Amino acid sequence: MPELPEVETVRRTLKNFVLERKITSVDIIYPKIIEDDPEKFIKAVSDQKINDIDRIGKYLIFKLDDIAFVSHLRMEGKYHYVDKDMPLNKHDHIIFNLDNGKQLRYNDTRKFGRIKLVDLNNYANELPLSKLGPEPFDADVKELYTKLHKCRLPIKHAILDQSIIAGIGNIYANEICFAMHLDPHTPACKLTKKSVAELKETASDILNEAIKQGGTTIHSFSANGIDGLFQVKLKAHLQKKCPICGGDITKEAIKGRGTYYCKHCQKRRR
Repeated sequence: MPELPEVETVRRTLKNFVLERKITSVDIIYPKIIEDDPEKFIKAVSDQKINDIDRIGKYLIFKLDDIAFVSHLRMEGKYHYVDKDMPLNKHDHIIFNLDNGKQLRYNDTRKFGRIKLVDLNNYANELPLSKLGPEPFDADVKELYTKLHKCRLPIKHAILDQSIIAGIGNIYANEICFAMHLDPHTPACKLTKKSVAELKETASDILNEAIKQGGTTIHSFSANGIDGLFQVKLKAHLQKKCPICGGDITKEAIKGRGTYYCKHCQKRRR
C-alpha cells in the first residue's frame, strides 16, 4: 500500500504534469471508485482547471477552480499521465481528459481506491480527512502521549491507526520499530513520554528520508515511471538478517499485518 512518502512522491510528480491543465471531460469505467453520484462528479469537475494538488496523510487532494476531490490510492492505486490515443489498460478505471490532448488515468488492480468530492476551502474538516490524526512532523508529543497512553494495542498496530497518527503504513511501521530497538508487540500504553518523543522524531526522520528517495518500491508502486529508492535502505521490512547483530529477522503477523523484527535487538517495554 502506498504510504505517506509514496503518496508525496505521486503528488510532486503529478504537479509537474497536470497543474494548470483543464479537465475537459471524465470517463468513469468503474463507478464504485467514485463515492459520489458519477454524473454529479463528472459535472462538478468538467471544465475545471487543476490548480494545485495537496496531500494529507495518505490522501491526495486535487484542488480545482471551485471544488476539490480527495483520492485515496489504497492498496494498488496509481495515476498515469498518458497520450489520449494510448490503448486503455484493463485496470484503468477513471479517465480525466485534459485540454492538451493528454489523459490522467486512475489505474487500480484491486479497485479498492476511492475518489470523493469535497469543499475546496474546507476539505480538511470534511470526511474522510477530518478523522485523521496529525502527521508525525506535526504531532504534539504531549497529545500523542495522551492517545498512546490510553491504548493497549501493540505499538506496531497503534501507529498504523490513522486517527492517532497519519501517514504511516506497514512498511514504515516496521522500520520505525526497528530504528527504536522497540519490540513491535510492546503495548502502546507502556511508552514513556521520552519514548513517544523518540517515536515522533524517528518516524519523521524515516519518512523524510523516504520522501527524499522517492518512496519505497514494493510490488507495483510507481509514480509515472519514477520508482522509489528507499527500498535499498530498509533495515527490517522484507529482510532476512538483522543488519545490527546478524541474527535472523522474524516475520509474523500482528493484528493481521506482516511484521518484521529482530528478537535480539528489539526489546519489549514493560
